[in-house]
Amino acid sequence: MELVALLSKGEGTWGQVSGLMSHGEWDNIIVLGNDFSKKFTHQKKFEFIRIDLDKKIKDLKEEFKEKLKGKIRGTETALSISSGDGKEHMALISALINLPVGIRFAALTKDGVIDL
Repeated sequence: MELVALLSKGEGTWGQVSGLMSHGEWDNIIVLGNDFSKKFTHQKKFEFIRIDLDKKIKDLKEEFKEKLKGKIRGTETALSISSGDGKEHMALISALINLPVGIRFAALTKDGVIDL
């Protein structure tokens, strides 16, 4: 399964994404974020897609959808929205559903990576 992860403001939220990347078995990892998020590094290979997170929600959804189109190989993806705000989350979830692709929320807990 693939992992799609949003990286937004505040490096403190990046630990969850990094942990998911490290502890999950992913066929492909896509990280979405703004210019600040380009600073994110990880030992696992991932594709970074720059997104203008300051756009209005409808425009943000369209940018997510356009930039993710053709990137997700399967019919569903694991999704991490531990970073970001409600507007960003709604736009990303809506874009994925409209591609269409199914989503499973993924989180790293003390028990390992779980689907929510």
